[in-house]
Amino acid sequence: MATSRRLAARLLPALGSLILLAAVFAWLDRDALRAALVAPSPGWLAAALLLGVPQMALSAWRWQLTAHRLDAPLPFGRALAEYYLGSFLNQVLPGGVLGDASRAWRHARTQATDSPGPRAAWLAVVLERASGQFALLLIALTTLLFSPVIGQILGRAFAGIDQDSSAASLPVRLALIGAALVLLLFVLRRSGLLRHLANAGQRALLAHDALWRQLLASLAITASYIAVYFCCARMLGINTPATTLLALIPWVLLAMALPLSMAGWGLREGAAALLWAAAGLDVAQGVAISISYGLVVLLSTLPGAWVLARRTP
Repeated sequence: MATSRRLAARLLPALGSLILLAAVFAWLDRDALRAALVAPSPGWLAAALLLGVPQMALSAWRWQLTAHRLDAPLPFGRALAEYYLGSFLNQVLPGGVLGDASRAWRHARTQATDSPGPRAAWLAVVLERASGQFALLLIALTTLLFSPVIGQILGRAFAGIDQDSSAASLPVRLALIGAALVLLLFVLRRSGLLRHLANAGQRALLAHDALWRQLLASLAITASYIAVYFCCARMLGINTPATTLLALIPWVLLAMALPLSMAGWGLREGAAALLWAAAGLDVAQGVAISISYGLVVLLSTLPGAWVLARRTP
């Protein structure tokens, strides 16, 4: 019985993805979606895939830096191979976090059991991922403050402003940013994460000789995610203005951070559909870009399958 419940819990994210995708496809005009998913441009596809290489290398370096500062040494070559493997597992296993858990577990096994290394290995993965999510949130909040298209969406959603009228005012945007930050701090305090991670976070993320390296690396990695998404749009021949795309993409990526689906499938497409509709754009195009992004990310992690094959007897 307990085994069945655990299996069901692990399969729930995959089921959630299927339900969300079915709901999105039921909402869309399927002919419009097929028209949006026309033959991709090889040049833009190549650019999207090539961006994954420095993205993965920089992510591995960020993990290595975090682990080193927590006294859990990790050679860069191993970090890169493990990051590819973990990213591939995140794509093919429910929840989107099992790959991260697996690389933390394997790293912990290499540490001496009588040292802080095993626990530090787990903390390093948690903090490394948190650093990336913070950078994504920072970029999303920046678009909330400065982007006209996000202002228009907020105006329609919260202020009852007509579709053709002006965007939400600056005080409205600042209030929403403040509310988001207060909510984030409240959740962290209630969950106890601040208490348990404060010491490790101070050493690995917030120390004066680590903060800027962590922040710049995470911002660069997040920018690469956004760039890949942008390439997917252009790959499909979708010519939505760059300023509009770059404002919407971080919010779609934030939806993927919830561990409630399989590799973000369903959540990403649902968020894209809602955002594109709220911005007055072609919803089918927004979903098509999201689908192509999911496939490109899967392709970019395939070296992880090779790492897995080499380690499987």
